[in-house]
Amino acid sequence: MKMCLAMLLFLSATLAKAQANEPLKLEKTIQLPDVQGRIDHMSIDVKGQRLFVSALGNNTVEVIDLKAGKLANTMTGLKEPQGVFFVADNGRLFVASSKDGTVKMFDGTSLKLLKTIEYGDDADNLRFDSSRQRVYVGYGDGALAELDTDGNKIAETKLDAHPESFQLEKNSPRIYVNLPKSRKIAVVDRETHSIVATWGTGMSLANYAMALDEGDHRLFVVTRYLARLLVLETGSGKIVQSLSAIGDCDDIFFDQARKRIYATGGEGAISVFAQQEADHYKEIARVPTVKGARTSFFSPDFGRLYIGVRRQSSSPAMIQVFSVGQ
Repeated sequence: MKMCLAMLLFLSATLAKAQANEPLKLEKTIQLPDVQGRIDHMSIDVKGQRLFVSALGNNTVEVIDLKAGKLANTMTGLKEPQGVFFVADNGRLFVASSKDGTVKMFDGTSLKLLKTIEYGDDADNLRFDSSRQRVYVGYGDGALAELDTDGNKIAETKLDAHPESFQLEKNSPRIYVNLPKSRKIAVVDRETHSIVATWGTGMSLANYAMALDEGDHRLFVVTRYLARLLVLETGSGKIVQSLSAIGDCDDIFFDQARKRIYATGGEGAISVFAQQEADHYKEIARVPTVKGARTSFFSPDFGRLYIGVRRQSSSPAMIQVFSVGQ
């Protein structure tokens, strides 16, 4: 009896330790019962504890109350929203839509439409430069546009293909832009609005997802064919490591505090990579999600990774909330 009890206690302690060391743990799900079709990118209002979700296939932006763990509002009148960004500095919400090529600016509290900015076609990812108070949007057959926080057009940089994910450096004017149709990464100078370098992705194609570790001068790009994580040195564009990754990836995030990378793929999992050193990374887990769930958002403030899951037969659309382990 004592032996059995000791064994049970040992197994229990081992299980508890293993769970504590899990890099990601499914904490809860938040249902979006009326959402149909594809879910695209997300943004967060940290102070207000709200998550904004581009429900592209539903032509809406869903507003989730993270504290209550439920849907709070649905923003309608949109045409295939892809990118969304909440600017905490002035409480404005920007939404980029692919079907009509617009960027719409809303009051972040009332969600009232304040302005519509026309770009003609396929407005997509949004990013914000807090130091210069500029919003950037990729759109059309190849351009990166710059807006001020009042929604006024400032400038744009021409590209040779539609821009997918892009990342802004804080301590330099560089913007790194994924151009999957031309099979490369463009390096843009946002002060001169020009391309200063282009880097190939080798035999790995369809480079949609991108993240940046500015401190260690590393750019992370996930390709779909083959499904690889490419680690590039940002000074030269040299690929310093290439690792197998989850397939059909559309979002990737770098967790600065834990030196980890989270890549979400439509194959139905999250690839979690740990940094050993600047040139060496290792996949430490492949956490199951749902097939088709390829977009996500990581909040370092809350230590949570939010995964968009589209409706599947009788199962409603939802957001899976993963807590981040130590």
